[in-house]
Amino acid sequence: MAATGRDAPAQSATADREIVISRVISAPRELVFEAFTEVRHLSRWWGPEGFTTTTRAFEFRVGGAWDFVMHGPDGTDYQEWITWTEIAPPQRIALLHGESHDDPNAFESVLTFAPDGAATRIEMRTVFPTKELRDEAVEKYHAIEGGRQTLGNLAAYVAEIVQKGVED
Repeated sequence: MAATGRDAPAQSATADREIVISRVISAPRELVFEAFTEVRHLSRWWGPEGFTTTTRAFEFRVGGAWDFVMHGPDGTDYQEWITWTEIAPPQRIALLHGESHDDPNAFESVLTFAPDGAATRIEMRTVFPTKELRDEAVEKYHAIEGGRQTLGNLAAYVAEIVQKGVED
């Protein structure tokens, strides 16, 4: 008997435009959420390995923006702009990310923070306007590996905070 639509595995209508990256971080979700939402934390861990970040403006509220430059290890500067479209502490953040506030190729990301025992499972689901833009991000900018490294940097940064708390 053939599978019907209801019995077939569900596939997102945006699957060919998505990148989904997740990681379990050994810290309470309130702390992981805070590290993702306060500029004093973000500037310490944001970006793939070898990158640093300079913030020009930061306002964490729906409609607010984070205007920043990512500095690559090869000296290349990447102009970046994030505007927050949904904030539901401590479980969810939605945002629009591009090179500027009017970037026609900006992509949407939804981050979820779920308790996983004493740890937190963070999932970053990014949807690009087109399959071609998603493929370019993966091939030219190594978006999947860069996303994994970014969440790895977050995990290491939060582990430092937890360790300092234990030492105090």
